[in-house]
Amino acid sequence: MTRLQRGHHSFLAAIPVAARAPKTAPAGAPPAYWAQACAELSESDRILKKLIPLFEPAAAHQRRDPFITLARAIVGQQISVKAAHAIWMRIERAYPALTPAQLAQCEHDSLLRCGLSKRKTEYILDLAHHFSTRAVQADAWEALDDEAIIASLMRIRGIGRWTAEMFLIFNLMRPDVLPLDDLGLLRAISLNYFSGEPVSRSEAREVAANWQPWRSVAVWYLWRSLDPIPVNY
Repeated sequence: MTRLQRGHHSFLAAIPVAARAPKTAPAGAPPAYWAQACAELSESDRILKKLIPLFEPAAAHQRRDPFITLARAIVGQQISVKAAHAIWMRIERAYPALTPAQLAQCEHDSLLRCGLSKRKTEYILDLAHHFSTRAVQADAWEALDDEAIIASLMRIRGIGRWTAEMFLIFNLMRPDVLPLDDLGLLRAISLNYFSGEPVSRSEAREVAANWQPWRSVAVWYLWRSLDPIPVNY
């Protein structure tokens, strides 16, 4: 029996008990492809067939403001969903409008008091400057393919491939994104498919090949298997 096959027998043990209860769907409609993606993933993957119903009717929902999506993704870099949410709530209270122009004019210290690191504060201010001065052409991204958008976004300070992939998943709602730099995804694959044994990026890619062309949807449900709080940026 392979490592992957052994993992198939213990996927429920990998899901926190609190995460198994039905969840209320977040505000906003899921993308049009979501139901089809869930149906096809359930047919092609035994783990997802059992995992997806645990969280229905919850689904990812689209955030149309590209600045907010990218700012939230920067806040969420290398910290837990819970910690990122707490910091973002403080930023929202301090800057209710949350416009690029408003944040571009704020003081470093005020963002630091919200819980951001010095480096992330600089990244948020730089991002706000890019948007407020129209140095980025967000309207053009919709027509580009995934890799072209990633390349464009990575020209902005503080945005690496992971942050760009979060933008593809949560703002543009691209259906087939696989963020292999996401530690949560690797942990979820480890727990659900390999009985908790560490997995390499190549092993994760091999598992995810079965999810195409709906890898974004599969990733979202695997995130939910670790944390009952819906992931949204």
